[in-house]
Amino acid sequence: MAYRPLSSASGSSVPPLSRPQLAEARRVRAVELFEEGGSNPEIARAVGVCAESVRRWRRVWEKGGAPALRRRPATGRPPKLNDAQVETVRAALERGAQAHGFEADLWTWNEWARSSSG
Repeated sequence: MAYRPLSSASGSSVPPLSRPQLAEARRVRAVELFEEGGSNPEIARAVGVCAESVRRWRRVWEKGGAPALRRRPATGRPPKLNDAQVETVRAALERGAQAHGFEADLWTWNEWARSSSG
């Protein structure tokens, strides 16, 4: 089994992969090699990860197939502001601090604390 690089060669017009994209590309390549009957150590060497990662990926793949190894959106706390509120804040920041009554056009905690305490 020959090694195939996952990122583009330098000088290419293709932008480099982000870390999450590169990780997913490794898992996708591992799936291809699972389907070809590659051993865990061979696959680990081919995609540049440790054998334990390949064992874990193989277990996930055996239960859920290739889609189970695809990247999923990050989860976490839902945003407190909706899109319109974020845009309002962005617009206020773009107008600058002086437009909101501050002495200098610099946003600092000290300036805000001083102006809101009086």
